[in-house]
Amino acid sequence: MRQLRLAKDAMDRDWADPELDLDRVAAYAGYSRFHFLRVFKTAYGETPGQYLTHRRIERAEEMLRSAGLSVTEICHLVGFSSLGTFSARFKARTGLTPSEYRSKHVGRGAALIPGCYAMLWAGGFPTATSKKRPEARPAYGDGQDTGTEPERAEP
Repeated sequence: MRQLRLAKDAMDRDWADPELDLDRVAAYAGYSRFHFLRVFKTAYGETPGQYLTHRRIERAEEMLRSAGLSVTEICHLVGFSSLGTFSARFKARTGLTPSEYRSKHVGRGAALIPGCYAMLWAGGFPTATSKKRPEARPAYGDGQDTGTEPERAEP
């Protein structure tokens, strides 16, 4: 059960990642994809894909109520690559299209967040170069232990 919780935690943490697939989630649990699928469904009553879709729809509901973003922007921010799939799954889950949901529920909860701020908070605006990020480098002084003291200026 511990391995399943690790995989479920990974889905809760990385829900917006469109690259999150069954193989990656099963790897968190240390299971093959097929065994993981069976065990997860037995334990939680739904497949990992259904669970992840529900998490993404919940986040989309929050954004539709509180962020000044277009439905397309929200679709991509919550991890869907297709607006049609997002809208169909959203309607199946809530009974409303994303636009209908927004018009019915806007303003419930927190004040509207400007779309530009929400996009920057979520990692910036997607561009062709944002797919590949440079590797993190150590900060000044980290990992650069030379065993000597820095030179000091004489007064």
